[in-house]
Amino acid sequence: MKALLTLSCLAAGLLLSAPHMARAEAPAQSRKKIAAVVETFRTALIKKDKEAFLRLFVKEDIVWIGVTTDASVEMLYANRPRPELKRPPKLFPGTLRGFIDAVAKDPTPVDEIFSNLRIETDGEVAQVWFDYIFMEGSYKGNWGKESWQLVRLESGWKIASVIWSQELNPTPPPKR
Repeated sequence: MKALLTLSCLAAGLLLSAPHMARAEAPAQSRKKIAAVVETFRTALIKKDKEAFLRLFVKEDIVWIGVTTDASVEMLYANRPRPELKRPPKLFPGTLRGFIDAVAKDPTPVDEIFSNLRIETDGEVAQVWFDYIFMEGSYKGNWGKESWQLVRLESGWKIASVIWSQELNPTPPPKR
């Protein structure tokens, strides 16, 4: 009798969880939607569309961390007018709001070129990993690797964190 009760409880649990399990997107469908988020991110940068950009995120205060390469930190330090000043940090300071505000305020056209895009997902959470080049007009400002964590909400796929490495261009940008 006890075994029958246990088996009935297990069967009921599986039946109750089945509707939830059926709602998960198929990974192929999710990857297509996530690739669209990546392109919307890029397009919002090009158009300097702050509202479209901010709608891509779970919330404004997500993890937003850039790490400057050692070679770029050394370059920044070596080019300081007063070398006795503190060494520049490896961590790139800022927030996603500060980033898009700076992009929108600057009249220079920008683009972020993505390559080697890799998307891993189970239909509920995802990781996106790619190479990027950040263009300021025709100037290649920085490049590196970028990683996003995403979650699927009722409103669609949203970015929960952005972490990237950045190698700064050692050649100064052209005069404007």
